[in-house]
Amino acid sequence: MDTCIAAVCTPAGRGGIAVIRISGEGALVIGRGMFAFPSDVEPNYMYPGTIHGDGFTDYGYAVYFKAPKSFTGEDIVEFHCHGGQQIASGILAKAVSLGCRPADKGEYTKRAFLNGKLSLSSAEGMADMINAESLALLRAGRAMQSEKLAKEIISVQDELKDILARIAVEIDYPEEDATGDELGGIQASIRDVYDKVSVLASSYTCGRKIKEGVSVAICGAPNAGKSSILNALLGYDRAIVSSIAGTTRDTVDARLQIDGILYSLTDTAGIRKGAGEIESIGIDRAYGAAQEADVILSITDNGTYADTPGTGTVIHVFNKTDIITPAGDYDIAVSAKTGEGIEDLKAMISHAAVGELSSSKLYIIEERHKHALDTAAESLHSCLSNFNDFSADILAVDLREAWEALGEITGETASEEIVSRVFEKFCVGK
Repeated sequence: MDTCIAAVCTPAGRGGIAVIRISGEGALVIGRGMFAFPSDVEPNYMYPGTIHGDGFTDYGYAVYFKAPKSFTGEDIVEFHCHGGQQIASGILAKAVSLGCRPADKGEYTKRAFLNGKLSLSSAEGMADMINAESLALLRAGRAMQSEKLAKEIISVQDELKDILARIAVEIDYPEEDATGDELGGIQASIRDVYDKVSVLASSYTCGRKIKEGVSVAICGAPNAGKSSILNALLGYDRAIVSSIAGTTRDTVDARLQIDGILYSLTDTAGIRKGAGEIESIGIDRAYGAAQEADVILSITDNGTYADTPGTGTVIHVFNKTDIITPAGDYDIAVSAKTGEGIEDLKAMISHAAVGELSSSKLYIIEERHKHALDTAAESLHSCLSNFNDFSADILAVDLREAWEALGEITGETASEEIVSRVFEKFCVGK
């Protein structure tokens, strides 16, 4: 792992600045071959000067980070040069010619993990921040990156260690029978841990939508104002609006953030009987969109709603309140033309999709973490179910399995395959 690696850490192409990072044993030696660092180089200080690339020079900055107080925990040298494909690649080529190896995907962050600078869940949070297309995912990723999840998991693991220590007494000293109060206390502690793990796992229902977004299908009869609703939600004209029934014959997609969550909106063809061949294809696609949607907006302007198959939450919307008095059953009445009720509709969509988001709550957003929590919960449930029937050493097996499952989240017990899979998701240079 001490092999010196190098990569361009900024996006390819033209830009004001490019950053080339060298990390590993000998980084400063290689850095001196490209830049006139002073003999008594000061760590964390940015020096201006000439950077030697492959067949050219550039004027920029160089900085040295001394191990272990660096991102990777190794010696690091960074060059901050002018942006540009040829400049950055030429400086990287020079570093490689002096003994560096081109870094693999996510190798800097992987080295940081292997050197104990961050947990595996923190690294995943960093990746989520980098790839975030919504404010909610950015916040959730930041919570993981700042070790909020790791601290919670370690706390639960510590509770399990304490329980295992208490059970070990029963195994080592079987002649000293535990009292009912002692056994009841151990059982209560296991149940408390089980509840904490279960609550964390249940947050994935919302966490999945934070990461993947929410799908919303806008359905209804022709001319009910579905496209107008889409445009009103977006705040600009995305779909064609016409008084002619059947104008929308295919799905129209758009994206919108509501309270930081990304929503994928799909405007669909009007659903009616007796449609022509081409319009029927659009209606079939409307049914398909409704079938897959998390939320379905069923639009009407007369109180009669079209069939909307699917398991998503249905919100019945009466449109055109500017010209029609709402009638029949509906969840909300709006006017796409004037904007009346549109903000309330957004709030209703948000509540149906994710409920009340809390900035202080920890949400599980990775499927890998959900699987580990479910595995831990199953082991804890098994322990509780058999508490009065099995010996202490058998119960301890379930508790150790729960501890190991939780350790996969932080990386403490994660296999090499899991670790590699996590860092393969990163780009080169991170």
